[in-house]
Amino acid sequence: MTSGIILAGGKKENLLKGGNLPENEALIPIGSRVMVEYVVDAVLGSPYIERIIIAGPRHELKKYFPNHPGIELVESGESLVHSLLKALDCLSPEEYQEKVLVTTGDIPLLTTEAVNGFLESCRGLEGDLFYPIVKKETNESKYPGVQRTYVNLKEGVFTGGNMFLLKPEIMKKCSRFAEELVRLRKKPLSLASYIGWFFLLRYLMGRLSIKDAEDKALELLGIKGVGIISPFPEIGIDVDKTSDLELVQKVLCS
Repeated sequence: MTSGIILAGGKKENLLKGGNLPENEALIPIGSRVMVEYVVDAVLGSPYIERIIIAGPRHELKKYFPNHPGIELVESGESLVHSLLKALDCLSPEEYQEKVLVTTGDIPLLTTEAVNGFLESCRGLEGDLFYPIVKKETNESKYPGVQRTYVNLKEGVFTGGNMFLLKPEIMKKCSRFAEELVRLRKKPLSLASYIGWFFLLRYLMGRLSIKDAEDKALELLGIKGVGIISPFPEIGIDVDKTSDLELVQKVLCS
């Protein structure tokens, strides 16, 4: 059993048009529910998750999760990474010794099957941080035309998931670097440039592999990162533009 953290403090992206939408992404209504409720159901539905901590607008979240025994609410921080650090502070000493599942609150297509699949793929592997990636053809086969940010690797064309499994202890030494990675997460070239020109060159030549990325994490941060190829496109479809919102409304409300 492990704990889950849902980062639900993100502000509405500029590409999400619509004056009637809440400022907080996680509280955008989809059908009769708000976005984060779908994520909570998917994560809490997993037999591997004991409880979850939601970092977001605490007062607003209380309306949707009043006195839920498996949910703790904490006010979000000034950034995604700061929110994660605040949520990690809520862990008990015992929970802090175990790996923690972290996801964002803006992936309402997430399913319990996808959560279970990712956690089961990580089982038995040695690592400090596990990160899922999804092949472009996997996305396109289930959600034709879905717009994602992709990177070309030796193993194929991938988009990153909005979920990871980590050892809580690594965040203290990685938080500053993580802030920059989050800022550049949708800018592949800027991201590659930030972590090294040779790395960038290999990326541009299409010679960068998943193992290269894992080795770079070890070199820069002293942590063992593990890339997990996931067959579940739902983990990578975050709602940050109008077309994304229209897609999830079509899927969840039809």
